[in-house]
Amino acid sequence: MTSRKPDEPLARNSRLRLVRPRSLATARRAVTTRRTRPAPRPPEGTPPRAELARQARHVLADAVRIARWAAVERGAEAAPRTGAGAVTPQERAAAALDLTPGQVRAGWDRARLAGLIELHGDTARPGWRLHAWDRDDSAVLRGWVALFDAWSLVHPAPEGVEPSAVAEVVEAVPQVLSLLQLSQGPVLVPALLDLLGQRVEELREERCEVPPAEQAPEAAGAPGVSGGTDGLPALLDWALEGLAAVGALTLDPGAEGRHATLTPLGNWAVWVKLEQICVAAQSPAGNIEQSAEDMLRGCARLTPGPARAEYRAWLAARTLSSAVTELLAVARGEDALLRGLAFEALRVVGAPAEAEVRATVAEPSLRPYALLWLAEYDGADPDDAQEVLTREEATWLWVDTAAAVADHGESALLVRHLDSAVQGTVPALLDEVRAVGHPRTVQVLVALAAAHPDPALAKAVRRAAFQVHTGGA
Repeated sequence: MTSRKPDEPLARNSRLRLVRPRSLATARRAVTTRRTRPAPRPPEGTPPRAELARQARHVLADAVRIARWAAVERGAEAAPRTGAGAVTPQERAAAALDLTPGQVRAGWDRARLAGLIELHGDTARPGWRLHAWDRDDSAVLRGWVALFDAWSLVHPAPEGVEPSAVAEVVEAVPQVLSLLQLSQGPVLVPALLDLLGQRVEELREERCEVPPAEQAPEAAGAPGVSGGTDGLPALLDWALEGLAAVGALTLDPGAEGRHATLTPLGNWAVWVKLEQICVAAQSPAGNIEQSAEDMLRGCARLTPGPARAEYRAWLAARTLSSAVTELLAVARGEDALLRGLAFEALRVVGAPAEAEVRATVAEPSLRPYALLWLAEYDGADPDDAQEVLTREEATWLWVDTAAAVADHGESALLVRHLDSAVQGTVPALLDEVRAVGHPRTVQVLVALAAAHPDPALAKAVRRAAFQVHTGGA
């Protein structure tokens, strides 16, 4: 019998094959070419956004403290790590912030998942959300939603449980959250367990998972084996505790038994997921008088034509050299959307920007954008310009664009962005995404898994996110 390579089943699954390939130029426009329908109003009783942001800041308070400590300490002389008096960064943080080492580890993990810090090799850098934390409620809410999407990475799964059973529960949890939201109050854990069991069985039926004929009947009901549900109570407890750990729900004892209740943040997040809308800041007025960053944010929701008109008006009010310098400074920041928009504005500048754009080719985070800009400047069609990129550069740009969509776009845009990858299958894409080392890889994969409607694809993407998060192969 011929052996199969580990990735073959995934590659042969038509649901995990990328279709309708689109150019990277089209992918770049996905962030700025948005639907303009008005956002639905949240359910009655939902707290104002400012109150939701306050609650999110409270949930992530330790993570923010640790991220800010790391942002300051990264420029300080490192403490010795060998010898009798060695002090680790974790111990230094615990002493400086009056936290336990366990709290430091948990806060650091949350800060990474929420996009408050980003790792570039062995160096931690503050994420753009950290810079906007005190002044931008949307940045705060998006950071918390990123943590909410990654709840299964925050709380370790029970030991001795098959990974497939864990994956099934993760896929079924949205149904549990929907019940909690519709109930508008506490729901007993046994009722949630019944729903979870029904949803897991539905998932297995959808995949036509039938126990092998030679499998003993008693084995079919064993925990962690396809076809059995004996291990679900422990997995439900794990899921509820993980969601409680990120502030999405509360678990309380009661006269009739333990029950779960969505917090206002959790209720709002479930509604956002169900409505598939984004929580984005409104464009500020008076773009011509704004800094480059604020001007680009103001143009983010405009279609390409009106946006170019705004860029021209903004450039006309400044010397081109200072404008180019300011735009490139924004492009070097942490917000991937602004990076792409900065180069769109530089396309309007044209020839006066060539020398400074060419100089950025040596900067890894700007290189793909600069190469595309130079190719288009030399006359290449925007839809063909991506041919100047290597496979690795194209993959890096795909992740960066996905980060922009995840931060500022709708879930449907993120799903459609999957089709723009140069790889032919999802397994090939995930292998190259893991290898490219983009600092936002985990957040992008978690967001894509949460948004994609295909369970098999979402499962593969979620597994890749976990492997990148834990440093696995």
